Amino acid sequence: MPARTDHRDRVVEAAAELLRSQGRSAVTTRAVSTAAGVQPPTIYRLFGDMTGLLDAVAADGFARYIERKTAQEPSDDPVEDLRRGWDLHVEFGLANPAHYLLMYGEPAPGEPNAVAARSRAILLSIVERVARAGRLVVGVEQAADMLHAAGMGVTLSLIGTAPERRDPSLSARTREAVIAAATGDAPAGGSEPGRRAVALRSVLDESGAEFSRGERLLFEELLTRVADAGADAGA
Repeated sequence: MPARTDHRDRVVEAAAELLRSQGRSAVTTRAVSTAAGVQPPTIYRLFGDMTGLLDAVAADGFARYIERKTAQEPSDDPVEDLRRGWDLHVEFGLANPAHYLLMYGEPAPGEPNAVAARSRAILLSIVERVARAGRLVVGVEQAADMLHAAGMGVTLSLIGTAPERRDPSLSARTREAVIAAATGDAPAGGSEPGRRAVALRSVLDESGAEFSRGERLLFEELLTRVADAGADAGA
């Protein structure tokens, strides 16, 4: 088992280095096996095929990204934590474009990646804190989807643009626009009742109040209407 683990780590490391230095086209069975010092059949025995190897390389790169993300200590301002998380995401993508494209460049519908799912769970936890602070004017899931889609779009756009032609303000301006749309911090964004409704809905399970199933569904529907009306008012 130790030898198998050692071979696996060497192959992943060799493939990752080829990916970083020469791009995806350079990650071939022959090149990886030569760089890792193993026979080509070893790659197929460990990973099944080159797709399996590339998945392992992407997971390894994103595992390091997740370690950095989880190492960030929460601040007293969850919205500021959203900004920090966004910046880290974009920074990782630009520093590791080949890894990023493996993870997000060719999504497979209905096949969620475990590492990407963990990243989303971290994002949801921060957005939930924003909701608890009464600063969200849309639902938690919707806010997370907005931030994820916009952040991924900005990162892919910047990766696809020559460095000398990149707009240095694109990421920050998009980040602030999405955060403003989710929190209502912009002058015309959302309403106080909407924020309060979202906050109340996010902590309903902790209220200690007992509801019948019908009462719970009705209460959540009413809170959703208030939240949606607040969002529409700011649109």
